[in-house]
Amino acid sequence: MRLLVRFLGFLFTAGTVLFLVGVAVAAGLIWHFSKDLPDYSQLQDYEPPVMTRVHAADGSLLAEYSKERRLYLPIQAVPKLVINAFLAAEDKNFYEHGGVDYSGMARAALLYAENFGSGRRPQGASTITQQVAKNFFFSSEVSFTRKIKEALLAMRLERAYSKDKILELYLNEIYLGFGAYGIAAASLVYFDKSVNELTVAEAAFLAALPKAPGTLNPIRNHDRAIERRNYVIDRLLENGWIKQADADTARKDPLTVTSRNSSAHVFAGEYFAEEVRRDLLERYGEKKLYEGGLSVRTTLDPKLQVMARKTMAAGLVNYDEAQGWRGPINKLDISGDWGVKLADVKSLNDISPWRMAVVLETNDQSARIGFQPQREIGGAVSKDRQTGIITLEGVKWAKAASGPMKGRTPTAVSQVLSPGDIIYADPLIGKDGAQVEGQYRLRQLPELSGAMVVMDPHTGRVLAMVGGFSFDQSQFNRATQAYRQPGSTIKPIVYSAAIDNGWTPSSVEVDGPIEIDQGQGGGVWRPENFSVGKYQGPTTLRNALRLSLNTVTVRLAQDIGMPLIGEYAKRFGVYDELPNYLSYALGAGETTVMRMVTAYSMIDNAGVRVKPTLIDRIQDRYGHTIFKHDTRECRGCDAPEGWKNQPEPQLVDHREQVLDPLTAYQITSMMQGVVQGGTAIALKEVGKPLAGKTGTSNDAKDLWFIGFSPDLVVGLYVGYDKPRSLGRNAQAGHTAAPIARDFLKLALADKPATPFKIPAGIKLIRVDAKTGLRAGPDSGKTILEAFKPGTAPSDSYSAMGVADADGRTISPDADRNLFQPGTGGLY
Repeated sequence: MRLLVRFLGFLFTAGTVLFLVGVAVAAGLIWHFSKDLPDYSQLQDYEPPVMTRVHAADGSLLAEYSKERRLYLPIQAVPKLVINAFLAAEDKNFYEHGGVDYSGMARAALLYAENFGSGRRPQGASTITQQVAKNFFFSSEVSFTRKIKEALLAMRLERAYSKDKILELYLNEIYLGFGAYGIAAASLVYFDKSVNELTVAEAAFLAALPKAPGTLNPIRNHDRAIERRNYVIDRLLENGWIKQADADTARKDPLTVTSRNSSAHVFAGEYFAEEVRRDLLERYGEKKLYEGGLSVRTTLDPKLQVMARKTMAAGLVNYDEAQGWRGPINKLDISGDWGVKLADVKSLNDISPWRMAVVLETNDQSARIGFQPQREIGGAVSKDRQTGIITLEGVKWAKAASGPMKGRTPTAVSQVLSPGDIIYADPLIGKDGAQVEGQYRLRQLPELSGAMVVMDPHTGRVLAMVGGFSFDQSQFNRATQAYRQPGSTIKPIVYSAAIDNGWTPSSVEVDGPIEIDQGQGGGVWRPENFSVGKYQGPTTLRNALRLSLNTVTVRLAQDIGMPLIGEYAKRFGVYDELPNYLSYALGAGETTVMRMVTAYSMIDNAGVRVKPTLIDRIQDRYGHTIFKHDTRECRGCDAPEGWKNQPEPQLVDHREQVLDPLTAYQITSMMQGVVQGGTAIALKEVGKPLAGKTGTSNDAKDLWFIGFSPDLVVGLYVGYDKPRSLGRNAQAGHTAAPIARDFLKLALADKPATPFKIPAGIKLIRVDAKTGLRAGPDSGKTILEAFKPGTAPSDSYSAMGVADADGRTISPDADRNLFQPGTGGLY
């Protein structure tokens, strides 16, 4: 008995020693692994990379920019169904354990023992807290050391943060495939839904992804993805989080991925979106753009953007087709499966409804074509092969651009197309305006390019922008990056400088031959009007602008001086510096469409400075506004005590007055004449009050039109990217102005015919339309002309370059007293 007691005492002592040693070893190990644990306090201020989202003015999504596609959702915004799905898939005891699930660890250990030496990857037993620790602080290395540190850190996280905070970090950090980080982004990427719209089956699928997002790709491994999804559904049912009927329905639901279009194709706004991206990059840098979670509200009007894209593209195509058919894009061997071969040919995806196709067979009456098949999300070529027919009607425009058949209308389809030709085609539209079933029209990518900008003249908000025919074809934004000669569209700036300094619309200059000695080595410059050799003689400034007379503009520039014109051009933002050469008064300098549209906006805005913008406001990830374009002061808007019959709030505009508002109206009135009976008469068809000016650069390399209604400005140019003449007879009034006309017809269709506002101080006096003199009984056609106070027209005049009553010839070097500003002419 004594021996037994002594033996039991020995065992107790040994057990106690071993226990203490074990405790000491465990404590030592914990101390050893704990001393190198990362500092988890940074999670308190954790700011994950969040995508920047860009919206149009109506709130529609325009573009997203990110390195990790993520939208951060606070846990309060996550539906219970989604939370339960992830708990069922990853950690059903999450709200019960202290960071480590010991029963799960035991199961993993048993499986590891069973599979030891088999080469299989050990099964993890990580809780959601451990996964947070791993995702934020450790690599994916498979080792006991990492697991021990992970568990220790998880227990510390549990003591430092609430369960909801840990779960929030997890649901926003995890990678779920297809470039999506976090549940909000994944819900949009896979199903084009917010998390609140997810069904049981969809939530279960997302919850299945953290284990292996690549393996569970719903396109490549559809059956495996459904199997894992159904496993999560079973766990939801087993835990009592859904009903049997919901589980049965969810298992039967097909797994269909609704690919979300995150590009700007919806609005044809790729150039606009890219310009916004460059702006944000310049303002905030790359990190804040791609990781800062900015919310950007732009000025883009989607409806106007579609109109601008449609009319600009149509104008380029119409001109290009008039030059003839240049031939197919390339040739393709159509033996075997032509669809797979055609799928490998790069096509433009932003010129819908045009589609790339290959000619399969031809005869005199028609050609059978096969359209480029789409690629599925996984990259595989769709097995669907769509075909169509191009009849003779669809190739009638395709006159040969060169060769013996040049200029001849084709009489057979086979004269234009051959088997293997790679082309573009779109649905053929019949005379009734409806699509002809199964028939298509041959299309050709235009060589001609150009740009258009649409602006609100009162705020500078860019409502639409077209930077070229196709963003996929060329990302060079011709609206902001292409410096081109504006031609005669610069003349309103020249005339503004004159009228702001004493001239009137009825002032007279001579339209006649002129020679300019350009100094040593410069030779003699003889500017001509578009109609070479034809002159009007003494002409009012109004008529000179209406008919775009170059010789009058050059004489006017001589009179007022190029330094003054340069100052006005700089004030309007057309040029940074303007050389003192008279040719620059005819638009020989280079500028952009954006600059010209901004300048015309200032004229339309009663001479008040306008700063162009593509962005209304920018908010950071917390919703704080960090940029706002509208800087007007609102006095009385802050009423913390509510309405108590105080004066109405007032918006105070501190913007600079760059042009006398009376001058601005006079120039506007003169440009109305350009539309009513001048070089831009094509726009008269719009049927609304419009003002504007055409511009044809030297050798017709660039054709421009800039014009406006009281509340909308549109400007555009067309020209080749490598400048060359558009033709000996090319004119802006025949090419650029009709594009603007077609746009304004659509844009102003539902707008009232609001006249331009006449500012206080302007006097409307009836004058002779030809001479500019006050109208009398012998006057022919008369008009109401706008004059500033004290500048009413006289009854007679003498013009520069014309002999007066005493036989003297008035010239720019004559006695300056002969010029009396504002009296309707030169005396």
